[in-house]
Amino acid sequence: MPEKRTTEETFTPETATSKEETAALKGNPAKGEVLLRVEHLSQHFGHLKAVDDVSFDVKRGEVFGLVGESGCGKTTTGRSIIKLYDITGGSIYFKGRRIAAGTLEYRQEIKRLREEADAKIAEINAGADSEKEAKIKQCKAELRERVAQEKAKIKAARSDHRDCEKKYLKDKTQELKAAYEKALTTLPAEQQAKAKEEYDNALKELHRHKLVTQIQMIFQDPIASLDPRMTVQEIISEGLVIQGVKDKSYISEKVYEVLDTVGLVPEHAGRYPHEFSGGQRQRIGVARSVIMQPELIIADEPVSALDVSVQAQVINLLDDLRHKMGLTILFIAHDLSVVKYFSDRIGVMYYGKMVELATSDELFRHPLHPYTRSLLSAIPLPDPEYEKKRKRIIYEPLREHDYSVEKPSMREIIPGHFVWCNTPEEQKYKEELGL
Repeated sequence: MPEKRTTEETFTPETATSKEETAALKGNPAKGEVLLRVEHLSQHFGHLKAVDDVSFDVKRGEVFGLVGESGCGKTTTGRSIIKLYDITGGSIYFKGRRIAAGTLEYRQEIKRLREEADAKIAEINAGADSEKEAKIKQCKAELRERVAQEKAKIKAARSDHRDCEKKYLKDKTQELKAAYEKALTTLPAEQQAKAKEEYDNALKELHRHKLVTQIQMIFQDPIASLDPRMTVQEIISEGLVIQGVKDKSYISEKVYEVLDTVGLVPEHAGRYPHEFSGGQRQRIGVARSVIMQPELIIADEPVSALDVSVQAQVINLLDDLRHKMGLTILFIAHDLSVVKYFSDRIGVMYYGKMVELATSDELFRHPLHPYTRSLLSAIPLPDPEYEKKRKRIIYEPLREHDYSVEKPSMREIIPGHFVWCNTPEEQKYKEELGL
């Protein structure tokens, strides 16, 4: 059976989609374009701020590494992006569309505006101004207007979060219809019937594919992430079944194809997860993700539970798939040595905050934040002489930073190298780099 085509491939991709999307479908993504953008992401669980005001972007075709110690919010960030959690605050954009939005910053702004207005009214009441009532009335009117603006933002955020798929489907349907109508004006009469059939098939495919399913996740634990009561074929094909694919021969063909891609054999399709080693289970997890033909994969510590030799195999597999399928990868890990090999850019997280962000080479060449230096000092090398002299750097925030006068913010020290710091620290970092 021939390979099933996606919506864009089925009907005039040159007219129905942008050049960048067409290039991505052909496994040749337009590098440099931002595929995923995270703005001021906050994810709170009660009073626990698991992720607090984190911003970064991931470009097409690159591997973005997210590192930090256990509990720093890396996995929560990944799960928030794929919408396993409803985010507390901030916005997440995928392919230029807001797919997730929180309301924290808008609610905080409303609270601040009301406190500010109460203080202003109290100041007016304390004075002896003859136009006291008029000023209070004007102050309240301004408050109502600004609160209404923030409430409109809350409404828009909730609408985007809830209805992003409906809006995506509506826009893509309109694009497809416009492309079809354009084709009718240029095609001979005898070809118009075929074009209509192609259009109907493309429309059916479009209704099967969701925007968020173009993001897939590889989970950390290869045992817990696989249903022990399902065969490998059922696990890998589940996404296709949910999309409405009913052709069993087509499903089997795609499963065998993806098993071969990740280094397994068709005979494995009928087995259960407990019959495989840890590395093989993780390959099954990779297969489950790539069968959906995603544009972005979130790899949540995919090698942390594996032996060192198997880690290299899985990393090489992801690297091969990245180039073969034109994938973009958000690679979450706590092992900086692995991240350096695999990532183009790296973001370092600590207690829910992004504290440093730079290219892989720049981060290892010029680590600036004390926490990054601490992580780098913990990397062992297979050199006994070096290990005897290696000194661990212990990161103690209270000793390293004084934020009593000025609070920190994310600042660009040199182009592309960002650090969470205040003005005195920024000047110190620039001096270290000879700027």
